[in-house]
Amino acid sequence: MEKNAKIYIAGHRGMVGSAILRKLKSEGFTNFVVRTSSELDLRDQASVRTFFDAEKPEFVFLAAAKVGGIMANNIYRAEFLYDNLQIQNNIIDSAYRNGVKKLMFLGSSCIYPKLAPQPLNEDSLLTGVLEPTNEPYAIAKIAGIKMCEAYRSQYGCDFISVMPTNLYGPNDNYDLNKSHVLPAMIRKFHEAKEENKPVVELWGTGSPLREFLHADDLAAACYFLMQNYSEAGFLNIGVGSDVTIKELAELIQKIVGYEGAIHWNTDKPDGTPRKLMDVSKLHALGWKHSIELEEGIRMTYQDFLQKIETYAV
Repeated sequence: MEKNAKIYIAGHRGMVGSAILRKLKSEGFTNFVVRTSSELDLRDQASVRTFFDAEKPEFVFLAAAKVGGIMANNIYRAEFLYDNLQIQNNIIDSAYRNGVKKLMFLGSSCIYPKLAPQPLNEDSLLTGVLEPTNEPYAIAKIAGIKMCEAYRSQYGCDFISVMPTNLYGPNDNYDLNKSHVLPAMIRKFHEAKEENKPVVELWGTGSPLREFLHADDLAAACYFLMQNYSEAGFLNIGVGSDVTIKELAELIQKIVGYEGAIHWNTDKPDGTPRKLMDVSKLHALGWKHSIELEEGIRMTYQDFLQKIETYAV
């Protein structure tokens, strides 16, 4: 990518998109085209086509998506499937129709079968049943991968796909009804500390294992891959190690400074037992993460504190 190349970041105000925008700006890129969801409804095909026809971006980062944790995925199953299919279909097709030089589609580790061998290798896609709690979102993301592969095969488009592990960082969503586990814990422990609550209730048993990648590391990986990767197969992006949800909770509890107890509500679902990414292909290309979990959570907690009024109950 040339420094004056016109770059469209779909989802530039979200955690992932904003991290990519920060990274590109730090590398000297200046020619960005962005739209908020109120300015451009990515679910509307005609609007997306009009936008691409007018702006003619050269490079596209497809980071826009409807996302959420276990509760949101379970409640809004139709929206998670429909909205995400519409968003990615419209952008990928319009990118092709307008001669975009390169597009990166960002997926999710939930594309893998619930009981796939660990660590999750790219070859495990479509080899088993998905985790039911996030199946609609996973199916949409799998469709996105296959669409990029199909447009590459049929039309010669340089469209690539990457599958990040669980993400966290600045501009995360701390809404307890829609957020992922790490930001939800940050908010729960902070509010319990402020309100002197003796106990914080968390879902499940605490035994599932999860891998966490800071959004700034993901952005660095995306920038690296846009310059160094151009293959049909998708790539995992992660750190290559994981922690139990219980260990994560205790780490966040320490960082926030909450001194009460944790109650694990075992009537609530755990989700997938483990989701550790095999990142050997990414490492072989020459990229590794640089932000370790404790450092990353401390930075994220500071981001939360700066936005605390936004998340007040």
